[in-house]
Amino acid sequence: MTDNDNLLIEKFFNQAARQQIEDNGFTERVMEQIVRQEQQSSVKTHHLSLLWTWFCVVVGLALFVVLGGWGSLKASIMVLASTVLTSLEVFVTTAPTADLHLNPALLLLVAAFVLIYLPYRTARMLSAIQ
Repeated sequence: MTDNDNLLIEKFFNQAARQQIEDNGFTERVMEQIVRQEQQSSVKTHHLSLLWTWFCVVVGLALFVVLGGWGSLKASIMVLASTVLTSLEVFVTTAPTADLHLNPALLLLVAAFVLIYLPYRTARMLSAIQ
């Protein structure tokens, strides 16, 4: 294209860009309606999510009771406690015979870290998420 054509095209688009079409507030009404619909949709979605969560909790608790979850939970806790005590017994029994030089203060510090700090940090992280 020639320079003259480019100038004519540029002039045409500049005039079109300067034109204002009266819409009698149509644009503002549409934008307000979109915002209202988004707010209503957000509230509706939140309520449906909350309803679904409670439904799943109730169904889960009902299944837990109907299928005898208490017995399974009790058995699992007993197995866990037995495993921990057996592991502790094996460690205490074999540690003096092995060539391990364990500092009791260091063991106490590690135990305190695992039993106190890690659950505390996990609880803080979970509360920050909510």
